[in-house]
Parts: sequence; structure tokens; C-alpha cells
Amino acid sequence: MRLEASVPAKVLAAVRGPFAAAGGTSFNAPIAEPLSLYLDLAGEALRERLFLVQGPGREEFCLRPDFTLATARAHIASGAASGRYGYEGPAFRVAPAGGGRTEQFLQIGLEAYEDGDAPSADAAMARLAWEAALAGGREDLSLLFGDVALFAAFLAAIEIAEPVAARLRTAFAHPWRLARELDTAKADGEADEGPLAGLLRGLGEREAAAVLEEIWALAGIQPVGGRTAPDIVRRLARRAAAGSAPRLSTAESDMIGRYLAIVDEPAAALAAVAALAGGGTGPLAAVLAAWERRLTALGEAGAGRRRLATAFARGFGYYDGVLFEVRSEALGQDQPVAAGGRYDSLPARLGSPLPTGAVGCMVRPGRAWRDGEP
Repeated sequence: MRLEASVPAKVLAAVRGPFAAAGGTSFNAPIAEPLSLYLDLAGEALRERLFLVQGPGREEFCLRPDFTLATARAHIASGAASGRYGYEGPAFRVAPAGGGRTEQFLQIGLEAYEDGDAPSADAAMARLAWEAALAGGREDLSLLFGDVALFAAFLAAIEIAEPVAARLRTAFAHPWRLARELDTAKADGEADEGPLAGLLRGLGEREAAAVLEEIWALAGIQPVGGRTAPDIVRRLARRAAAGSAPRLSTAESDMIGRYLAIVDEPAAALAAVAALAGGGTGPLAAVLAAWERRLTALGEAGAGRRRLATAFARGFGYYDGVLFEVRSEALGQDQPVAAGGRYDSLPARLGSPLPTGAVGCMVRPGRAWRDGEP
């Protein structure tokens, strides 16, 4: 396991400073989380980025890849209507393609579950991430924004049929899936469900599960990851239904491709989105108005070094609003110094009965430190 370089105490104290000023109850997340929680939220593709460990009863766990999910679960368990939680501790991930190396790194962050003006809260969290990242001493930082809600509003503005739009919204967090949707655009609704889903199509859930278990037995396969045969059958059924749903037309695919190519200073990028959609009306008008408030509240944080990239997404599938990253030119786009975003729907997906806003951010001091490893 690769350990991140130790950060000098003086630098670490400087990075902690903005978080201390932001307040919040100190939170210490469990070191291991049920693997199924992450896979259900982000899909099987995330598995290769997680450090897996075996729990009692053969249940699989992963060492925490971040603190957001654990914080959300703790907040729900508290029964409180609102809360702010600060944390500091090690997180664990497997390096992306080509590495396969497990990394342990220090992460400092804040998660806020509060009602109120979401654009102002987003701006405050982005400012916090920016100030904490700057405290490490780097002078080559930039602030990148994306917005899951903007993509959804754009799809509505250009009148993409809801079954197709729902599939695109789900694919947005996974660029390869979204690219496949656009590249295979066709209007005939031809199915693309995969061979196993096709084999099980038409069977009841119990029959399909029995067939799947027989295949496992014949092949000598022992399933892992805590997923039962009925779980997999339900996933395959959803995949088959998605494969037989209507597809994008070529014109619609081209329009969405043009949207995803927009990268500019935020105000200019938003103007380009409105122009492409034929004006900001309906849900898109509300999202654009929220961005005006957000940019005003952001103040001077990242001024002159901000960009809005309409295609910017994150593999952790619980984000549903604004996303941001603080990046270093020396480290590149694959090693953000700080990151955060809005995830209002996550508490409800985890079983919370209380509607509340949810936004957070984190910084990696080892990357913020200007003398850290590039």
C-alpha cells in the first residue's frame, strides 16, 4: 500500500484553519463500510477503485474511500433535522487504470445537512475548498465546476423523452456509458440487453434465479460481493428494460454532444447552454437563475481561474447538483487537490424521512502542500 507523503505540521494546521472556522461537530467515520452500499449507489464499475476486505459471514466490506456516505448514515441515525460534521482521517482507494496500487491518504472535510438557499450554500462550500487548498501553498490552482442538475434541465429544455432522459441522467456519472448512449443513437428502439439478460428474459424472478444458480454450479463459480441470484436477476431485468427502451435520434445525440463540449468561464458557459437550448425557459431557467446567485455568493474565490465544464461528472453516483474541484496544473486533472458538491437525494436513498439539503467538500493536504509529490 502506498502511503502519501507526510505533511509538515505547519502546513496541516493552515489547511485545517478554514474548516475550523466553518464549524461543525467532529465526526469519526468507521474505517470499513459495507461494499454493497457503494455498489448500489455508484454501480459495479466502482469496485475496482475500492480496497476490499472480508467481513464476518463472508460479507464484503471496503475501507472507506471517502467520508460522505458514512457521514450521511450517521446523520440519519441521529434523527436530527440538520447538522454540520467536520472530519479528518485516512481514506483508501485503488489507483485508476494502469496502477492497481492501493493508496492511503489524509482527507479533511465538512458535510452540511441544512435547509436554506442551496446556491449560497454551494458557494460557501466551494469557497471553503478553495481557501483550504490555497493554504497548502500551491500557486497553480484552478476551480472547476460541473452541474448534474444543469444537464437534467438541458435534457428537459430540448424535450428528450423521459424514458431516454432518465437513462441519460443515470449514465451522466459514467462518461463511457454516456458516450455509448450517444454513439449508438437510433430511433427504432432496438434492444441491446446483453446475452445473459436475453437468456433470462421471459422467466419469472424465481425461475430466473434458479437458472442463474445452476449456471454458477455448472461453472464452479462462487459469487462474491454480497449479491444473491435474485439481486442479479433484478439488475438484469432493469438492464433489459433499458435496452428495449426508445433511443436518441441522431439529431438529439448531436445536440447533447454539443452541450457536453462546453467549457468556459462560468457565465459564458451558462450563456452558451441557454443559447443551445433556444433560451432559458422552464426548469432550465430555474437552474440558470440559481447559478447567478451562486456566482454572486462565490465572491472572489478562484476569480480569473474558474471554469464550468458541462461534461464534468464524478463516479460516486450520489451527486445530483453542483460539483466542483480545485485542481493543480502540476498534478493534473486526475489528482484534484480538493473536491465537493451537492447530494440532496442521498439521505432519502439511504432511508431518511427528513427532506434536507446536503452539500460537502474535502481537501487532501498531501496534494495541497506545494512541496508534496507531484
